[in-house]
Amino acid sequence: MNRAQTTAALLAATVLLPAQAATVIDCGQLLDVQAGTLLSQVRVVVEGRKFTTVAADAVVPANAQRVDLSQATCLPGLIDMHVHLTSETSKQADAFRDALSLNPVDAAFRSVTYAERTLMAGFTTVRDLGASDGLNVALKRAIAAGHIAGPRLFTAGKSIGTTGGHADPSNNLSQKIARGVGTPGPMEGVINGMDEAAEAVRARYKEGADLIKITATGGVLSQAASGQNAQFTESEIRAVTTTAKDYGFRVAAHAHGLEGIKRALRGGVDSIEHGTYMDDEAIALFKKTGAWYVPTISAGRFVGEKSKEPDYYSPLVRPKAAAIGPLIQSTFGRAYKAGVKIAFGTDAGVFPHGDNAKEFAYMVEAGMPPLAAIRSATLSAAVLLDQSATLGRVEPGYTADLIAVQGNPLADISQLQNMVFVMKDGVVYRKP
Repeated sequence: MNRAQTTAALLAATVLLPAQAATVIDCGQLLDVQAGTLLSQVRVVVEGRKFTTVAADAVVPANAQRVDLSQATCLPGLIDMHVHLTSETSKQADAFRDALSLNPVDAAFRSVTYAERTLMAGFTTVRDLGASDGLNVALKRAIAAGHIAGPRLFTAGKSIGTTGGHADPSNNLSQKIARGVGTPGPMEGVINGMDEAAEAVRARYKEGADLIKITATGGVLSQAASGQNAQFTESEIRAVTTTAKDYGFRVAAHAHGLEGIKRALRGGVDSIEHGTYMDDEAIALFKKTGAWYVPTISAGRFVGEKSKEPDYYSPLVRPKAAAIGPLIQSTFGRAYKAGVKIAFGTDAGVFPHGDNAKEFAYMVEAGMPPLAAIRSATLSAAVLLDQSATLGRVEPGYTADLIAVQGNPLADISQLQNMVFVMKDGVVYRKP
């Protein structure tokens, strides 16, 4: 059992929620994501946190709560493999002000709203790929304990970068402020060399993370000149992935630039996030290594549009947003057609939380059929999370995550932007 599976098992065993009667949901249609078919007039029985029966003639248990979705289409709860629930996009002036004036607890309170918005949009599970001050780990625990409403979280804790790299929190600070911040090291997710790379992985284990996220290249929104330069050596990446295996961690790599993508794939990462400048050689490496691609088209499109507004991003960020953001959708289309394994991810937080489902429409625009897009956010995402035995399907024994929309998402993928019903862990959060 790896780290993510162990965490999920512990949470399921230790979180105490009030006992509840069975819930019976009558679905007009149910999308069987495995078979790829729409089933008509299906009754779904939920007891506790699990689906127990999925059949047209299912017996209704005594005293069961009933939910009438006979005019709706039901499907498994959606999974977003790349979000940042403890922050959200804002104009540069507001962002700089907040960086100087807000405390971690302020970000924590804001994240409550972002988490609820995400859940109500039908995303019952997310992978949070980086936050400082232990915020995403604390948010995961608060949601799991039932203190606040939000999606099930698998967290990377603090992203790992190199000095001056995309995850270095001291980037571009004045010397006066930088002296107060000090020199970040492995505990703060900043490394130089193989020994520090291993130490940073162990620090994330200590922090309570479920996986590791490295920033293998420059990034769009960091206050640094390049959005694509390689920022880890291949030996540093391999030190991360080797140590991560000892702790049952998967490793996700933020990577826009080609050289960084290739180093990360050769170094043994499990997924590439963004992957903007991948070429045919990189695609071949994806297929050789079995790594997953998490595209985040939504973030690319958002930053590309906002780069046209002169005051939204800083002078360092704006040209990167204009150059990199618009390319991701076409990169995704090439990767899909070439047979790269794809898991759904949006980078929500770079754009407003709750708009995650727009990603489906962008994927379909780029050539992915609607069913494949939905599978990327259910079956495929569950595999990358090592949760394929519990998440991503509406079947007996699976965790009771169920959503519903009015129309047929196989005919109109934009239907997924309009949720009418959301259940997570057998608890109904939204209903008609």
